[in-house]
Amino acid sequence: MASLRYPLLAVMVAAFLAALPGRVRAAEEDAMSAAVRAVEDRWAEIRFEMKASKAQKIAASQALVTTAKALAGAYPDRAEPIVWHAMAVLVEAEVRHDTVALGLAKDARRLLERAEAIDVKAFDGMIQTILGMLYFEVPGWPLGFGDKKRAEKYLQQALEIDPANTDNNYFYGDFLLRTGRAVAALPYLERAGEMTIRPDHERADKGRMTEVQESLAKARLAASRKVR
Repeated sequence: MASLRYPLLAVMVAAFLAALPGRVRAAEEDAMSAAVRAVEDRWAEIRFEMKASKAQKIAASQALVTTAKALAGAYPDRAEPIVWHAMAVLVEAEVRHDTVALGLAKDARRLLERAEAIDVKAFDGMIQTILGMLYFEVPGWPLGFGDKKRAEKYLQQALEIDPANTDNNYFYGDFLLRTGRAVAALPYLERAGEMTIRPDHERADKGRMTEVQESLAKARLAASRKVR
């Protein structure tokens, strides 16, 4: 038998076969991560960079929703693709800014709640941050589900998951600023302003940095007026 005549070969084959499932899983993980980053990059392009008509941006965002939905369907037990399906839906809602947008916001909330049930800490608090901003931005009853108290609770939960995360600090700081608490907002916005651009998230990070700097400037101005 080959295992007796070539014991070293048999051991090598056995080791390879034992490691194969892990290698397959790693390859699948890499493929999913690359696909998620591609959705993120296109989302950032539409949201931060695209200079086009409203109709063109709606078409681009709808195409992204189709791509993100297919990706989430391919990995139904993973939170990350579902989160980016929600983000794609929200960028369409943002572009539209019409009566359809409220229905899209509700769809995004359902997706985020589904992702949260799978992995509450996915993306280091991103789910809670986006849910918080949804509850803040969406109109309250009877038109929508907006609720400022619930919004703040979600934003604080995101910081509990990862207190150093740029988005968690930015969105909570921006929330405090926009609810009249500029002085309290400053530490969070300043922490967010220390972010570094990640090579594999360059487009999204540059867009977010612009938003952080704008909110930070507003907070500093508002805080200085309160001190006087």
